[in-house]
Amino acid sequence: MRDTKDTWLPEPDLDEVDIGTVLQALADPVRLQIVRLLDSAGEGSCTTLDVPVKRSTVSHHLRTLRESGVVATRLVGNSRLSRLRRDELECRFPGLLTSVLTASTPQERRQHAG
Repeated sequence: MRDTKDTWLPEPDLDEVDIGTVLQALADPVRLQIVRLLDSAGEGSCTTLDVPVKRSTVSHHLRTLRESGVVATRLVGNSRLSRLRRDELECRFPGLLTSVLTASTPQERRQHAG
C-alpha cells in the first residue's frame, strides 16, 4: 500500500497495460534479476540493488520496469525507492509474477542436473 505523504513517480494504470509490455520488461535478464531482488528485499534503489551493471544502467532498468507497470517508485530525499506492484499485477495478470519469480534460471537447472 502507498503512503499518502510520500511522493510517487508516475506509473501506468495496470488496466491499460498490455501483457506483452510486462513480458517484454521481464524478458531482460538484468531486469528479471532486479525484480527478484525487489521481491526478496521489498524495496530498493539503483545504489542498493546488487546487479552486475553500472548504477546508471540500473536506473534505466528501473525506469523501464516502472513504465511497464511492474514497479512503483517513491522519492525519499535524493533516493528513488522502487518496489514491486505485486498485488496489482496479481489482480491484472493472475499467477504471472509468481511464475516468473519461481522459474529456475538455466544456470540453476544446470546445477541441479550436474
